[in-house]
Amino acid sequence: MGSKNKLKRFKENETFQNVIEPTREEVVSGDFEWKGNWNKNFFKNDNPIVLELGCGKGEYSVGLAERYPNKNFIGIDIKGARFWRGAKTAVETGLNNVGFLRTQIELIEYCFAENEVDEIWITFPDPQIKYKRTKHRMTNTEFLQRYKKVLKKDGIVHLKTDSEFMHGYTLGLLHGEGHEVIYANHNVYRNEGSPEVVTAIQTFYEKQYLEINKAITYIQFKIK
Repeated sequence: MGSKNKLKRFKENETFQNVIEPTREEVVSGDFEWKGNWNKNFFKNDNPIVLELGCGKGEYSVGLAERYPNKNFIGIDIKGARFWRGAKTAVETGLNNVGFLRTQIELIEYCFAENEVDEIWITFPDPQIKYKRTKHRMTNTEFLQRYKKVLKKDGIVHLKTDSEFMHGYTLGLLHGEGHEVIYANHNVYRNEGSPEVVTAIQTFYEKQYLEINKAITYIQFKIK
């Protein structure tokens, strides 16, 4: 994407009511205005809140919002030029139960209060295969503890990935740390039984993976 295109998207994001773009300083100051107030001030209802972490173009957040009008969805990504597409689609279609937050995933506990979130989706994250990149893996112990802080007691996490490595790493860590694995499937389009929502929504890249018969995996779990 050219720099002119990016700038145009950044400018348009500023006009969208469904996009929140705080500075890092605003988030970590302890006075982030949306923390604890997403239902009251952003969505103006009491419906469950579901996050998509690393939402990319926002396809999953928008797809989930269309399917579940009685839930609120927030796509989170540091790259606003990417989720511009999802934000624009939501504006154009009048989808009021989805928003987008431009920030880093590791700041999640600064953005949401304890027990504010009902579910988290992690869709096609970078598996960070090299050992020295372990700290950036979105299902490592540190990230799971961050998620636990904002999730309700029985909050659910969904991991959908094309990476066998990420699937295996996460399953091993979950079992090793005593978390509750509700469901796991190493090939959701070949093996029956996965929740319908897992196969009903496909991202741009997921469709490309399927064209080359790359297996898509899924884990649903609770953090203990």
